[in-house]
Amino acid sequence: MTLRDDELERYARHIVLPQVGGVGQRKLKETKVAVIGAGGIGSAVIPALAGAGVGQLTIIDDDVVELANLHRQPLFRERDAGYSKADLALQFIQRLNRFVDAKPIQERIDSANAAHLLSGHGLVIDGSDNFATRLAVSDACVALGIPLISAAAVQFQGQVGLFRSKPCYRCFVGDAFDAEDCDNCAELGVLGALTATVGSFAAMLAINERLGFAQAGANYNYVRESGNGLRASAGST
Repeated sequence: MTLRDDELERYARHIVLPQVGGVGQRKLKETKVAVIGAGGIGSAVIPALAGAGVGQLTIIDDDVVELANLHRQPLFRERDAGYSKADLALQFIQRLNRFVDAKPIQERIDSANAAHLLSGHGLVIDGSDNFATRLAVSDACVALGIPLISAAAVQFQGQVGLFRSKPCYRCFVGDAFDAEDCDNCAELGVLGALTATVGSFAAMLAINERLGFAQAGANYNYVRESGNGLRASAGST
């Protein structure tokens, strides 16, 4: 897959990086990523990946915009209330980068359809807001052999993990959270700026994984807290 002259100009600041270059930019163009959730995490992930030149983005979200979303979901405006997040994310991508092929899916992903929706992707980024969805996505990614980046933020704590097969996300959190009635940011609250930080970090990790910066075969987990000061920790397996 080649880059057109206007793509070379658009991605010039990437291509000049010796760790990326033309070869790396072509890898991004050849990449197909599924983003689950166009909410707080997705609002940072989607612009970052579309701007970076990821060739194909699938946005999976069955939700509509609410006013209470707007403090942490800058993809949307007040006038978007009541409209599909997936469709609005598509419109945003089309305005940002005409070289990105984006597909919105207005469907709730679960254990029954996850394998079908995710098959054919090279990477999955899960920014959903409940454990039942996260575990269904993890199980599907393990079965399909697709690397998974799981990103979450609630109150003042954010977490991002890269999982390649096993140990997987289910291995990390266990089976106790399969129910859909676990707490989420609607009940507990979340700092708006935190979701942008976590989502941007997830996008960076995705680019690293696609370009081969992340150690082959390794899984990574990162935690960031903001509140009484700031603490960050990282680990790999």
